[in-house]
Amino acid sequence: QVQLVESGGGLVQPGGSLRLSCEASAFTEREWGIGWFRQVPGKEREDVSCSSNDGGLFIDNSVKGRFTASKISRSTARNSRNTVHLQMSGLRADDSAVYYCAGPCTVVAGKCRICDYWGQGTQVSVSS
Repeated sequence: QVQLVESGGGLVQPGGSLRLSCEASAFTEREWGIGWFRQVPGKEREDVSCSSNDGGLFIDNSVKGRFTASKISRSTARNSRNTVHLQMSGLRADDSAVYYCAGPCTVVAGKCRICDYWGQGTQVSVSS
């Protein structure tokens, strides 16, 4: 049973920083990605990042320059647990959302798509 557990959300002032963590159980697929997504109630889910097991990293333009995510080493063995961090800085009110990690995802043009499992989500609130 694949499990993904997010942690690190909370309340932060504008301009502040947070680091989210996604601990994922082992995947058996040969090629996969772990993605971060966010969603505000009433709005569509948005891509944030995608870390693929070939060492690739996608960061969405909406957060590029402020957010970054862990890369996954090409040498990461199959059937090993993985942790992907999402480092967020320069946070703004419009970054407030529930952040989800998901995997294993099929990676298409660097983006995580068709993700099999999702974490429970962690709330990030940016407010003074």
